[in-house]
This record gives sequence, C-alpha cells and structure tokens, in this order.
Amino acid sequence: MALLYLFESIRNPVLDVLFQFVTLFGEETIFILVGLLFFWCIDKREGYFLLCIGLLGTVINQFLKLFFRIPRPWVRDPGFTIVESAREAATGYSFPSGHTQTSVGVYGGIARWTGKSLISLFCIALCVLVPVSRMYLGVHTPADVGVSIAVALALILLVYPIIRKGCDNAKVMRTLFALMTLAALCNLSFVHLYPFPADIDADNLAHGVKNAYTMLGCIAGVWVTWETDRRFIRFETKAPIAAQVVKLGVGLALLLGIKSGLKSPLYALTGGHNIADFVRYFLMVAFAGCVWPLTFPFLTRKLSK
Repeated sequence: MALLYLFESIRNPVLDVLFQFVTLFGEETIFILVGLLFFWCIDKREGYFLLCIGLLGTVINQFLKLFFRIPRPWVRDPGFTIVESAREAATGYSFPSGHTQTSVGVYGGIARWTGKSLISLFCIALCVLVPVSRMYLGVHTPADVGVSIAVALALILLVYPIIRKGCDNAKVMRTLFALMTLAALCNLSFVHLYPFPADIDADNLAHGVKNAYTMLGCIAGVWVTWETDRRFIRFETKAPIAAQVVKLGVGLALLLGIKSGLKSPLYALTGGHNIADFVRYFLMVAFAGCVWPLTFPFLTRKLSK
C-alpha cells in the first residue's frame, strides 16, 4: 500500500483526468476494436495472435480472481481513498488487474509483431502507462498489476512463435485452439465445482460463471472461424481506405447489435442459464469471422472506384 499512498499524495485534477483517460486503453471495448482492426483490415495472422492472447489471458485472469478473491485496496484499507471517477469500472476482486492484462497483452503483442517502429514505442508506452494508471487511480496494488504484466508477457512469448509457425501448419494451430478450449473448459469446471466459501461475494461469483461461458464461446468461435476461413473464405485484409472504414465501422456496429439483440431471446430460451452467453458470444465471433468477411470483396470493388 505504500506506493498507492504515494500516488494518493500527488493526485491533482489534471493528473486525475489524464490517468482516467489512459486507463481507457485497457477496456474490453478497446481490445475488441483493436482486435477487429487487425483481423479485418491489417493482418489476419496478427489478428489471431492478439485474439488468442486476449482470450487466453482473460481465462487465466478470471480464474485467479476467483481463486484468490482479494478485495480492492480501499476495502482492505478503509483509510485509503481512490479517484472516484474510477470506482464504477473497478468492480469485482482486485487481483490480478484485468485492465493491465488486456493492455500489456494487446499492445505488447502489437509491439512484438511489428518490431522496432514508432508504433512499437507507442504500444510499449501504453504497456507502462495503463498499469501505472490503475495504481494512481487507487483501484489496484503493485501485486495486482505485476502479476498481470507477467502473465501477459508470458503469453506473448508463448503464443507468438506458435502463430508464426501455425500460419503454414494447420496441426500447430489446431493444437493451440485445443489447448485454449481445454483451459476454458477447466475454468468452467472450476466455477461450477470448486467449494467456494459461504461468504464469497455472490455478484463476483456470478460474473465469473458468466465470463467462463463467454470465454468458451469466444474461443470456440475463433477456432471455427479459422477452420472456415482456411478451407472456404480466405478473405483478404487489403482494401481501399473507404472500404476499410466501412468494414470496421459497419462491422463493429452489426456485432454490437448482435450482442445486445440476442441477449434477451437467448436468456428466455435457456431459462436464464449462462449457456446463453456461450451461444451469444460464439455467434458473435462466428459472424465476425465467417459472415461479415463475405462482404469484403464486394466492398473493395464498390469503394475502389
């Protein structure tokens, strides 16, 4: 807590706004946006790389949160204060930091893939600034962000050569997806079968269960996408700027529409069971990888004139 009290002592309105902005780069929405940008518009292989790091990292992060169940800093030390604007997004258990996991995984992954460049330097800066922002805002401890950084870096080092080799070796990619699916299934079994104590926070446990089904659906969707694109679609990411804007903007809007539009019907069909989250996110990823890319040749032709 000593470092958090140091950050607390130097807080001022300007830094509060600055770090509240910086921390947004670790949000789930930004991960989805960046992942789709690379997958649809820049480099499919790098898109798979970032998606695999993000999804596997989230599975590990959520498992650790429920296994250790460490409360937020202001809960552990009632005398400590946080930047109030950060409280709404600081839900669930504290350890490890989800924002840090996402930012270091995504931006560190981009830096690893692109090599030495201004983009890499910018991404490395975000890998540092987002974790610092979480501590400055008072929502995570050094242990929270430190473990997340270590997990994200380990995943980058592990997944990078697999994706590089897997581009020309279907067996390697299938092994990776099988291991990711196994990790998601283990996490799902954990949230259902582990003897959690009676005083566990019910909302946090419910979120962990929902997230376990969600991650399994996403990973299954990515695997189906890879198999389908490899065999049948083989879409190209290159396109005129106008087509790229439409691909990303309209595609993201449709994806968000599917996310919100399927929620109530699927919950009604399943009686509120979280299997609805598995189906919903599987369909979202399948749409993003198997359906929307079918429009890319048309968009490229029409918007290249």
